[in-house]
Amino acid sequence: MQTIYTDVLVIGAGLAGERAAIEAGQAGLSAICLSLVPARRSHSSAAQGGMQAALGNSVMGEGDSPDVHFQDTVKGSDWGCDQEVARLFAETAPVEMRRLAFWGVPWNRVVPGPSIYYKAGKEYEKVESQERRGLITARSFGGTAKWRTCYVSDGTGHSVLFTVDNRCAELGVEVHDKTEALSLIHDGRTCFGAVSRSLRSGELRVYLAKATMIATGGFGRIYQNTTNAVICDGGGHIAALDTGVVPMGNMEAVQFHPTGIVPTDILVTEGCRGDGGTLLDVNEERFMDKYEPEKAELASRDVVSRWMTHHIRQGLGVKSPYGDHLWLDIRHLGEAHITGKLREVYEICTSFLGLDPIRQLIPVRPTQHYSMGGVRTDKNGAVYGLKGLFAAGEAACWDMHGFNRLGGNSLAETVVAGGIVGRRIVDHVQGGEVLFNSAVIDAEVKRQRERLDGLISGRNGSENVYKVRAAMQQALQKGCNIFRDETGLSECVASLEEILERARRVGLKTNGAGASPELYAALRIQGQVKLALCVALGALKRTESRGSHNREDYPARNDRDWLVRTLAYWRNPDDGLPVLEYEPASPSYELPPGDRGYGKSEIISAEQGD
Repeated sequence: MQTIYTDVLVIGAGLAGERAAIEAGQAGLSAICLSLVPARRSHSSAAQGGMQAALGNSVMGEGDSPDVHFQDTVKGSDWGCDQEVARLFAETAPVEMRRLAFWGVPWNRVVPGPSIYYKAGKEYEKVESQERRGLITARSFGGTAKWRTCYVSDGTGHSVLFTVDNRCAELGVEVHDKTEALSLIHDGRTCFGAVSRSLRSGELRVYLAKATMIATGGFGRIYQNTTNAVICDGGGHIAALDTGVVPMGNMEAVQFHPTGIVPTDILVTEGCRGDGGTLLDVNEERFMDKYEPEKAELASRDVVSRWMTHHIRQGLGVKSPYGDHLWLDIRHLGEAHITGKLREVYEICTSFLGLDPIRQLIPVRPTQHYSMGGVRTDKNGAVYGLKGLFAAGEAACWDMHGFNRLGGNSLAETVVAGGIVGRRIVDHVQGGEVLFNSAVIDAEVKRQRERLDGLISGRNGSENVYKVRAAMQQALQKGCNIFRDETGLSECVASLEEILERARRVGLKTNGAGASPELYAALRIQGQVKLALCVALGALKRTESRGSHNREDYPARNDRDWLVRTLAYWRNPDDGLPVLEYEPASPSYELPPGDRGYGKSEIISAEQGD
């Protein structure tokens, strides 16, 4: 078995992982990224709309600043975020956008003179000044006071990822693709690297590193309907949770995006609504302006998703063989705009739906999209529980998003957090030596071999992994969705406990040799059900409504009792449920809890008595 040594091991080769690896490469350190797919096929490439940063270059962004961006982010989080992290992010984002431009990202730029834009379906005119010709421009996104979303048409993630990957190549950062990290190598105190498996040959390989980083993206594939790619299956979260000492933070905070297309659940960007698109019901009438007169379609994602679901519940959805949906209307934006600044949306609609969004309405409904929760880290990206382990991007609960993230903040977070955490990793590696314990390494390799043998031989049992996965997805879809209550969540937790026992009895129907999708799924399934239980149990215990976590039986946001972050540990691999602990949501409150300004809700203040 091959053993590979490197200074920095990054599990994941999307934007957060590669951005951190760049910092290592620039410092003269060796860095290797492990990836399930070629780096440029990472899920970061699917991000369409843009990256938020308070540049204030466009006329609609005048007066913007990191202060305003910080306030929008905290309000968007429904006061569930770490405000120190939100401040750090808002201050750093403008620097990172300009750095990306220097590296070659072809941002859309300010064009002087008058131009038309749309808001709430109505036409307006704006005039850009000559003095700002050629500066990075911005578009409007939900929950923001200013236009600050920097973009490359609607292919921002694609453009930025290719640029960052080029920078990695220049610096000699290695990407080992078609490789999955099975587990972390650790002694309960320090992380030494990971045991991996080749998806081509099935062979095991050990990676030893002075610092290890988890940057594997989200875990949306535990849900039945999600915008996430098939590789967003929680692999990094599972490896961390499996250590028994690393907690997951705020796993109940799951975001549903308003505009997943029906029936494929592929995302069409928030840029559609930011550029003036509107939501229509079965009567082809707008409704968001009635629920949210101020923000309308550009309220935060949790608010829009709830009102859409509410509207469908009122019998105003469009009937289809795939369930009720609503319409997204971008026809009034015109052919030039749609085939230019929304060209990926145009291609998605024509290729996957067979419709022309220039002339036809797009069928949409809220779909699981993003995980605010993840591997819990401090503000430097250091993971709780294990020295030498870091995390960034959607895989991490760095916690600038709290209980709802604003569109454009997550894609910006990948490069902002990747840079910040990457610099901390460099400090860590340069600041001391790591002694690798061969007994710990050998024991972990043996454990993974026995795990593989148990699945392939059928010694564990004969449960079908695909049936178990479908049962998990259906349990979450039914009981832990946009609207939640005690009955549904209790049933969900009970179902998932039974499903976990089934997951422990999974066996292969094939021999698992070579590139085996069945073996890949079987290696993930126990961990995925455990992640699902972290989500569902956290949601059951949190008796309030905050951001994306909406309890119909507890409709108030309860700052008195629940201004805390959930930490979910899986102490013993044989346990049936995670252990939940809590910590303050933020170490300090630069912006005291208050009304978000959208999304009608009752608030129980921290000062209120029983």
